Amino acid sequence: MSTISAALDAVSVQALADTFRLLGDPTRVRIVDALSEGELCVCDIAEHVGTSESAVSHQLRLMRSMRLVRGRREGRCVYYTLDDQHILSLFQQALRHVTEERR
Repeated sequence: MSTISAALDAVSVQALADTFRLLGDPTRVRIVDALSEGELCVCDIAEHVGTSESAVSHQLRLMRSMRLVRGRREGRCVYYTLDDQHILSLFQQALRHVTEERR
């Protein structure tokens, strides 16, 4: 058994499963894709994703609770970005995997 597998406790396993579950939604994948380019406000994310601002806000609330994104308020507008480089790396790795798979 690998060292990484041996180090996984029940809390880590659940957190990892929850992260993948959250990223398993097409709308949230599109949001991560939009935010991979940099910080955006809800209206810009909604335009990129092709859905309503309220639907995007709901998804962002879920994603924020799992620390996938973070918000920054400027006046009445909230700008979102990916929480850290790990989320971007996870997204890019998975994207490379699925695009290689189709070749």
